[in-house]
Amino acid sequence: MVSLSAAMRASLVGVVINALLATIKIFVGVVGNCYALIADGIESTTDIVSSIAVLSGLYIAKLPPDDNHPYGHTKAESIAAMVVSFLLFGAALLIAVESIKEIMTPHHAPAWYALPVLVVVIIVKESLFRFVIKVNDTLDSTALKGDAWHHRADAITSAAAFVGITIALIGGKGYEAADDYAALAACCVIVVNSVSIFRAALHELMDGSVPTDTQRHIRRLAQDVAGVVAIEKCRIRKSGVVLLMDIHVQVDGGISVTEGHSIGHNVKNILIASTLNIADVVVHIEPVSIEPASETP
Repeated sequence: MVSLSAAMRASLVGVVINALLATIKIFVGVVGNCYALIADGIESTTDIVSSIAVLSGLYIAKLPPDDNHPYGHTKAESIAAMVVSFLLFGAALLIAVESIKEIMTPHHAPAWYALPVLVVVIIVKESLFRFVIKVNDTLDSTALKGDAWHHRADAITSAAAFVGITIALIGGKGYEAADDYAALAACCVIVVNSVSIFRAALHELMDGSVPTDTQRHIRRLAQDVAGVVAIEKCRIRKSGVVLLMDIHVQVDGGISVTEGHSIGHNVKNILIASTLNIADVVVHIEPVSIEPASETP
């Protein structure tokens, strides 16, 4: 579970950076009369909550199996991903409502000094996205991936705010609400991300199947074990960051129970030792008749 610890550290870094950015953006947004920047700051506060949710989910997922949870606590990671999706959607809804209010209420154009703040935010958040995604490369955590895309969504909303403020400043009178329209556009990006994360988390919680390429790879690994004649069934589900599976292995019906048992253990050991992060394998051995090769007259 070293990778989970690395993921938790990545989420913790996100909490610290988002807290700092949210404070700066909301302060400059209020002083500079820029609602797009205030909305961006609000979205950053949801980033803090989502990173804490991911951190909590990963911590629980690390707990070992117990009497009440014989398969472990790994689904806590998928639940955390679900929480992240709800937070993203809630942030988009809040920003959209407030943006519409600002559009309907005449106000002054935003201050120019919001622009350099946004440039810094875009660079920091995109860098944070790349950092978290890199940590997640070997983990395949839906929650951590959601957290990473939360960072990128923040970078996108900041970019939208930058464009909106620039238009408002260049356009002058009549373009004061450009940054509010930009905030609305950013909401669409956030909603798309939230739906994507929600669907992935729900798929895992419902024990949905893993990608076909993963299934084929697992079948090939098992098929290559000495003594395996064929693979009949292979059911695989993702539980948090790990895979749990049942596999039906066909062996020569003429061998002893002990030999068949040994082949089953070899299949399990090969799969768990693979790079696929398989936590447990239930191997069912099935006998098949193998016709002896006919002698050439």
